[in-house]
Amino acid sequence: MMLLWAVVTSYLMGSIPTAYLFGKYYKGIDIRKFGSGNVGATNAIRVLGKKPGVMVLLIDIIKGIIPLTIVGDIFALEGVFFRILLGVAVVVGHNWTIFLQFKGGKGIATSFGVLIGLTLKFAMLRPVLLMGVFSWAVVFLAFGYVSLASIFASTLLPILMLLTDQSFELIMLGVIFCVFVVVRHRPNIKRLLAGKEPHVSFPFQKNKK
Repeated sequence: MMLLWAVVTSYLMGSIPTAYLFGKYYKGIDIRKFGSGNVGATNAIRVLGKKPGVMVLLIDIIKGIIPLTIVGDIFALEGVFFRILLGVAVVVGHNWTIFLQFKGGKGIATSFGVLIGLTLKFAMLRPVLLMGVFSWAVVFLAFGYVSLASIFASTLLPILMLLTDQSFELIMLGVIFCVFVVVRHRPNIKRLLAGKEPHVSFPFQKNKK
């Protein structure tokens, strides 16, 4: 029962639609009807602006950290397997929130928060987190696509887990997060292939078409 309550709590925490609430508060809009229509930090930055968008990003990351640390401790759930269950629950909540008819964000920020939470509990994951962030940053800076960087980093995640000799449970978590990201980014993949995905231009890319 303790595990069940912890999973439900984590799911509900993940289900808090941060970008939707900020859209209502800052501009009185339903963010699902603007930009990409996604209830996530990237669309919040595009539609609401940098300040509220970054706040959405930070809150979505924190949503992922809390179940792996505070919730797990409150319900006395020790061991990596139980923490992984809480991590999956919070990302499922973010991606398929009960408060918006099970339509939510894409889970990148919250998944990142889960990985941070895991590294706070299990130090052997820190190299995976650092390499994952580095790979995301390299792809984003090289090509200017948030979606491409996210897909690349998530695909690399289970490989990094395997190469750093993580436990079977952690490798499976990497696979699950990879599947979640690819499934949630299907529209982005189609736009990338069609050359229609929104692109972030950097000063060193100003001549890029």
